[in-house]
Amino acid sequence: MSALITADREQAVIAAAPTRLYIDGEWRDAREGRTLDVVDPSTGQVLTKVADASPEDGWDALKAAEAAQKGFATMPPRQRADILMNAFRLMHERKDDLALLMTLEMGKPLAEAYGEVNYAAEFFRHFAEEATRISGGYQTAPTGSARFLIHRQPVGPSILITPWNFPLAMGTRKIGPALAAGCTSVLKPAELTPLSMLALADILHEAGVPAGVVNIVVTSTAGEVTEPLIRSGIARKLSFTGSTPVGRKLLEQCAEKVLRTSMELGGNAALVVFEDADLDRAVEGAMLAKMRNSGEACTAANRIFVHSSVIEEFSQKLAEKMGAMKVGRGVDDDVKVGPMVDSRQRDKVAELVDDAVRSGAEVILGGEPAAGEGYFYPPTVLSGVPRRARMWSEEIFGPVAPLTPFDEEDQVIDWVNDTEYGLVNYVFTNDLTRAVRVAEQVESGMVGLNQGAVSNPAAPFGGIKESGLGREGGDVGIDEFLETKYIGIAM
Repeated sequence: MSALITADREQAVIAAAPTRLYIDGEWRDAREGRTLDVVDPSTGQVLTKVADASPEDGWDALKAAEAAQKGFATMPPRQRADILMNAFRLMHERKDDLALLMTLEMGKPLAEAYGEVNYAAEFFRHFAEEATRISGGYQTAPTGSARFLIHRQPVGPSILITPWNFPLAMGTRKIGPALAAGCTSVLKPAELTPLSMLALADILHEAGVPAGVVNIVVTSTAGEVTEPLIRSGIARKLSFTGSTPVGRKLLEQCAEKVLRTSMELGGNAALVVFEDADLDRAVEGAMLAKMRNSGEACTAANRIFVHSSVIEEFSQKLAEKMGAMKVGRGVDDDVKVGPMVDSRQRDKVAELVDDAVRSGAEVILGGEPAAGEGYFYPPTVLSGVPRRARMWSEEIFGPVAPLTPFDEEDQVIDWVNDTEYGLVNYVFTNDLTRAVRVAEQVESGMVGLNQGAVSNPAAPFGGIKESGLGREGGDVGIDEFLETKYIGIAM
């Protein structure tokens, strides 16, 4: 097997990667000297060790953010924007190292890692532009006896918690608006993929972020480290991306001090293909919605509903496309599908597929875990997946496309909405009236019409129901880090 990247190149990138905590503008070991292993999911081998923070380290980070808040809040918006643009440029200058580091720790193919670096950097450019557009207002009271001055100011120190599946972009999507608004932060990346965020900390330091404004704390004991910070009363904002069960626990903790919260939680996206859809376009859209990040995405199509008149043709086309995808280490030539992030995730995918087959689904492609080292699961297509199957209601988070036929529009809309989640749905049809009608009726914060990818830094990202609170990105993303103050002026 030929490789895009040599072993020496891999080792050099790992050797150069920061592995200590970033607190108050300095790199430091964990207080107790603890470390945790970072594992290459394509081999199961340890890449390196990073500092494993204790609750005391977390407290140090929050105190640094608190001390830096007042000064950073008064920094001119243009200066904050310049810092973000510096970081944007540095990310592009270091994209080769950032992409390889991401592939090694998370497993995604190198081409997708490059795509994520570009996507992640764009949040910094987008919010650099938003930093100078924070507006307020001035108006006359209806009685004429007073004036209303409306002022926008930073929420304050913020706790940011990011997942493992997009280890760089989920960080910039939170750090970008926090910096633009004038908020300091403590960011806790996922312990499975900390290297990307530590590399970003190095970039932010060089870009001119003042000491204490951004602090990165990696830990294997997330609850022990973050709960005291949330309950402290010092932090005034929590932004979390992760599972709905964890989100519920964090909301309970936030309630004590009434923290501002924004949460992007679980998803159970449906992709609907109507009988009049352009099937080739629908297949391409399904490939994007299902196979991006090897299916390890909250926006992944978890349920694919295809009109019974076209499901056979659609399933054949989709299976042909998915079957042609090369599985392997992300650094190898032409690889399109990398490993699952760990053995637990691979085993969960296998369990869901086995359950669907026992429930009556037919295996069109794949259906068995790959043998050998690493945590691989092959592209899989299932047809006739019934509602009783677990994957109807549980996120698959893997390269499995479950197909279910439908006959009537009202029926499929009911099926789409038959979930506690509401992040995104996808609809494929050439009938404009139907497209608008269905998009308005499906219960989700986002809808992709004849497209299989909706994420864009310039658009508001987020869900409804148990998929989360608030929005990230777009012109509203910065609002999550701003308070509105009304000042009444007597005349």
